[in-house]
Parts: sequence; C-alpha cells; structure tokens
Amino acid sequence: MTAAPPPAHPPVPTPVRILLCDDHAVVRAGLLALLGSEPDIEVVGEAGSGEEAVALATRLTPDVVLMDLQLGEGIDGVAATRRIVASTDDAHVLVLTTYDTDADITRAIEAGATGYLLKAERPEELFAAIRSAAQGRTTLSPPVASRVMARMRKPLPTLTERERDILGQLSRGLGNRDIARALFISEATVKTHLGRIYDKLDVDTRAGAVAVAKEQRLLP
Repeated sequence: MTAAPPPAHPPVPTPVRILLCDDHAVVRAGLLALLGSEPDIEVVGEAGSGEEAVALATRLTPDVVLMDLQLGEGIDGVAATRRIVASTDDAHVLVLTTYDTDADITRAIEAGATGYLLKAERPEELFAAIRSAAQGRTTLSPPVASRVMARMRKPLPTLTERERDILGQLSRGLGNRDIARALFISEATVKTHLGRIYDKLDVDTRAGAVAVAKEQRLLP
C-alpha cells in the first residue's frame, strides 16, 4: 500500500520590501526593530535624507517607501516623494509623520503619496497600512481622513482679485499705509478689504490671514 504524500504547505508569501526614510537614527532603529517582528515585511534599506531616499529607491526598487516629511537639510519628504514617484515604476510612498496640517496632507497627496499615517498610530495599523500601500491601496490615519473629508465638504473661500493682491502684500509684512501706496488705493479701502478677508478666512489677525492663505494656497 502506497503511503499518502505529506500535506503540501501553503506557499510562503513574498515579503513586502521596505525603504525607511527618517532623519533621526533613533526613529529608524525603532522602526527596524518593529518591522523586523513581521515575517512578511523586509526592510531593504534606510535613508537619513530625501536625496538619499531618492537614490536608494532607484537602486533598491522597494515596494513601499516609508517617508517622514521633515528631513532636516536638503529636500523634504514631499519633494522626495515626488521624485521617487516620477523615477520608479512600482514604489509606493507611505508618509509616516507627526504633522497633520491640511497643507502637509495636501502637498504629500499631490506629490503622489499612496497613504498618510501618523506616528501615533498603533503598530498593527502601521503593518496594515504598509501591506495596503504595497498593493497600491490608499490608507489614511483616522484624524487625517477626517481632515480630508472636512476640507472636501467645506469649499475654499472665494477672494476677489483685489483681496488677493492685499493678501500678497500682507505676506510680505507690509502695513496698511505701505499696502495702500503699493496698490494705489487709500488706507480706508485697505481696511475695508482686510475686514472682508478676515470674514472669508474666519480669522481676526493679519498673521492668521496669511497662515490660512498659505495653507489653502490663496496667495497670488
């Protein structure tokens, strides 16, 4: 009687190949230890700058680049993301950062990031996001997803051409008198337009108006 063949073992999945990019060596070491606990995730390289990440992504062709946004000197994570997406065919960039402002999220997504995760997330969420990113699926931290949805529901304020001109002068640090001179209008007119700008942007200070205008890309 012929013995039955041993049961076939399921094939071992090919691990997701990861490139880490963070300018803090301690953070990279922590991520290396954390990701090393997952049998289906393999870290194939680490970079401490945006330029290094771009070079390694081209050479190592990882499945996912885990990218911080603020990288000290040199290009930031957004610029590095844009270059990696443009220069590689299969690498997906998953942003892993502490920054969750509308401007940071928008810039990263527009640069081609597949996902946006906050460092405060649990390890299980990071592992799941990496696996999703490797398949080209978008993953957003819940706070990030909430901000994206809120922004989609709330249309950007509409400013007149004159209001945009005044915002541009504000961003240069000019006072009302200098703005009036630069635009050949009266100070009273400048004050009137500033009041309308404050109402539309839901702010009450010059600095607040400039900050919101930069975040929402309203400056001329």
